[in-house]
Amino acid sequence: MTIEALLRDEAPSVLGALVRRYGDFGACEDAVQEALIAAAQQWRDEVPVNPRGWLTTVASRRRVEAFRSDSARREREERATALETHGEVSDDDDSLTVLLLCCHPKLTPPSQVALTLRAVGGLTTAEIARAFLVPEATIAQRISRAKKALRGAEFTLPGVPAALQVLYLIFNEGYVASEGASLHRAELTGEAIRLTRQLRARRPGDGEVAGLLALMLLTEARRPARTRADGALVPLAEQDRVRWDRALIEEGAALIERTLATAVIGPFQVQAAIAALHDEAARFEDTDWRQILALYEWLEHLAPGPMVTLNRLVALAMVEGPQAALPRLDALDDHYRVDAVRAHLLDLAGDHEAAKMHYRRAAERTLSLPERRYLELKGLAGS
Repeated sequence: MTIEALLRDEAPSVLGALVRRYGDFGACEDAVQEALIAAAQQWRDEVPVNPRGWLTTVASRRRVEAFRSDSARREREERATALETHGEVSDDDDSLTVLLLCCHPKLTPPSQVALTLRAVGGLTTAEIARAFLVPEATIAQRISRAKKALRGAEFTLPGVPAALQVLYLIFNEGYVASEGASLHRAELTGEAIRLTRQLRARRPGDGEVAGLLALMLLTEARRPARTRADGALVPLAEQDRVRWDRALIEEGAALIERTLATAVIGPFQVQAAIAALHDEAARFEDTDWRQILALYEWLEHLAPGPMVTLNRLVALAMVEGPQAALPRLDALDDHYRVDAVRAHLLDLAGDHEAAKMHYRRAAERTLSLPERRYLELKGLAGS
C-alpha cells in the first residue's frame, strides 16, 4: 500500500478519535490535515509501526497548539492536554462516527456530500469540485459552512439511514451525472462503493447497509455497456450484456440473496432485488417484469416517491401494455424524466408523432449532454 493510500484509510479514524476527545469538528479536521501533511513528509524513508497512533498523537498536539494560541481558552487547554493520547488507537467506531457527523441533519445535502468526500473519502477540495463540475471555491465554502454548523453537534449523531442516503446520493451523481458532457463520473461511484464497503464492515448485521452495497454493485456492473465509444447513451434494452461486470453481479446478487433471507426488509434491499432481476436476465426480453412490478409496488409502500411511482408505471407498461400506464403519468410532477417515459410509452403504443414531441421536450429540459443527445435523436426518429 502506498503512503497516500495508507493516509487516506487512516484519516477518518484519526479524525473520529479527535472529535470524541475535543469536540469541534472543524478544528479537529484542520489538525488531522496538518498531521497528514507531516506524515507525507516524514514517512518517505520509513512508516511507523503504528501509523494511526502516530497520526493521532501529532494531530492531538496540533489541536492543543490551536488551543494555546487563544488565551481565552486556557481552561479548555488543560483538559485537552490531559486527554492527549500516544500509542495505540483501536476504536473501530471512529470512522463511523465521522461518517455520521458528516451526514448530520443540520447540514444541507450538498454540504453533507462535500464533507463526507473530504473527511471520510479523503478527496481534496479540488477533486470534489472536479467531480461535481463546480468551482473549487464553491466546494470550499460548502465545507467551511458545514464545519461551522457542526459546532455543538458532536454528541448528537444521526442514525445510519442518514449516512446511507448521502452515500446513495454520491453514487447516483456518479452513475447518472446531473449535468455535463459525461454520463458517468466513475470517481464518485467508486468512492461511494468504497465507503459503503467500510460501513458494511462496521455494521455487518444491518440489512439496509447490505442492501445499499448490493444495489451499488449490481448497478455499477452495467456501466461498461451504458455508453458507446463516442460517449452516447445506450438504454438498458440495447446494452451488450456481455460487457456487464459479472464479478460485481455475482457479488451483489449473493449479498442481497443472503440479506433478504435474514434481515428486516427495507427500501434499499428491495431496490437491490430489482437490480438483480435486471442483471440476471440473459436478454432484455427475458426480464421478469411481473416480479419487478410486484417489487416496485412493495417499494412504493415502503418509500413512496415520484421516481418510484414512475418506475412502477414503466414496469406496469411492460406487463399490461403502455395504455395501462400512460393515463397515470398525468398524476406525476412535471419533470423531464416523466416526459421521456411518456415518449417511450407512446412509441410502444404506436403514436410516434406524439412520442417525438415528448422526446424533444425532455431533451430541452435535461442538463446532461449524453441524455440530451439521446433524446434529441429519439425525437427525430420517433421510435
